Amino acid sequence: MTQEQVLEVFRKCGALLHGHFVLRSGRHSRTFFQCALVLQDPVATSELCGALVAKVKVERWSFHTVISPAMGGILVGHEVGRHLGRRHIFAEKEEGKLKIRRFEVKPGERFLVAEDVVTTGSAVKEVVALIQAAGGVVVGVACLVDRSEKSPEFGVPLCSLLKLPVETFDSTSLPEDLQKVPAIKPGSR
Repeated sequence: MTQEQVLEVFRKCGALLHGHFVLRSGRHSRTFFQCALVLQDPVATSELCGALVAKVKVERWSFHTVISPAMGGILVGHEVGRHLGRRHIFAEKEEGKLKIRRFEVKPGERFLVAEDVVTTGSAVKEVVALIQAAGGVVVGVACLVDRSEKSPEFGVPLCSLLKLPVETFDSTSLPEDLQKVPAIKPGSR
């Protein structure tokens, strides 16, 4: 899929929003990718994740398992795992932090982290740390949308289906146009 085709799927699903948004990181933005509106459509989800898997295959990463952070990454990770015929597990929130509660990570087990949208990469970084603490190895990160202004450092390569840097702002330095619009927080956490 081309970048424009990916954007068109988001537009068709009403998932590319414009306004004043507070992101999971606490930063503010004029643009928001509401992946849940895409992921509610199994056909669109399969199409996007299939295209993401095609890009992952080009990377030739060797891994056993796909892991994703809750909440948005779970459907992406599951669908990526399905396309690859690999096990999928997830990290979930417990007392405000991600934990791997329901699954075993074997020492030396190799993982691909799958996520819906990456901005600062904080959830992905938490998952990478969890895997490493359990003796696993993360070989790469795959996401539908990389909206970061500067790609986050994960210690492993990042593969995205759509790279669309979105300007973000600290709450103390909002541009005049955003100061005039009430902020909404449509994402998780």
